[in-house]
Amino acid sequence: MNIKIKLTNVSASPAIEEFVFKKMRLLEKFIHNGDALCEVELAKKLKHRKSGDMYRAEADITFAGEQFYVAAEKDDIYSAIDEMRVKAERMIVRKKFL
Repeated sequence: MNIKIKLTNVSASPAIEEFVFKKMRLLEKFIHNGDALCEVELAKKLKHRKSGDMYRAEADITFAGEQFYVAAEKDDIYSAIDEMRVKAERMIVRKKFL
């Protein structure tokens, strides 16, 4: 799986990038075609009005002629990435067994 990461208002760190690669690679067991493309965007929404800063994680996954889009918002970037991966897994599994 080819994984591309785009950061918006988030400082790049090896820890965040490694976490994204680790979580998105877990999806490979559901994608049997090795030519999958996963574009991940991590963004920090500035000054959320009630709960402080919010982080948004989005993924656009393309494989075998199918395209999946998932997004998650949380107050912690790692939680947003993890929730995004869970949503992507559910969507891929649901589509696979239809």
